Amino acid sequence: MKRTPEPELMEGLEQAQAYAAANFAAGDQALIERLAVLFPQGLGERLVDLGCGPGNISFRLAERYSGASVLGIDGAAAMLAPALQRLAELPELQGRLRFEQRCLPAADLPGGYTAVVSNSLLHHLHDPQVLWSSVAQLAGPGACVYIKDLRRPASAEAALALQRLHLADAPAVLQHDYIASLHAAFTPEEVAQQLQEAGLADQLQVEALEDRYLEVWGQLF
Repeated sequence: MKRTPEPELMEGLEQAQAYAAANFAAGDQALIERLAVLFPQGLGERLVDLGCGPGNISFRLAERYSGASVLGIDGAAAMLAPALQRLAELPELQGRLRFEQRCLPAADLPGGYTAVVSNSLLHHLHDPQVLWSSVAQLAGPGACVYIKDLRRPASAEAALALQRLHLADAPAVLQHDYIASLHAAFTPEEVAQQLQEAGLADQLQVEALEDRYLEVWGQLF
């Protein structure tokens, strides 16, 4: 199936509300546990979550890695609004967790992060090198990198089957977005080529994960 890009930013209020209200707890926790397996030494003291949306992963990172500061970045104000509201209610995290509205690439963002994490951002980007150049810019020497995203199925029928399997009871806006995201996603082979073009192929590896994801991980030299 040929890739069909979707809008890069999720700026609709209905979208933002649906994603903020959806229960992605199992998948979010699985990502945090995967980080612990891949990087048992920890993630260091400065973590950045690219394309953080309503902040689900950012909050879990801050809670799991209590000695680290966490920055969540997203380009859509509507998606960040629930994260900012939730953070305002958690004073114990306010000194270590913050959110910024930025579109990548952001040349003025300082580097030196000890970990760069991203969940479900890659398929939104019309130019995937925006992500890989941002990873290279933000990551300090030895930084842990973990990127998780959907992977494109072989056909429209396969995409529909995945939607029916995993989001059959979800709100219509989420079902619509899920199909669009599957069509916009990359294959592991395409991501491997992206890493080659970015000069990261000897530091990061990509593999298929479960029935609909791919993951990229490693440590930068």
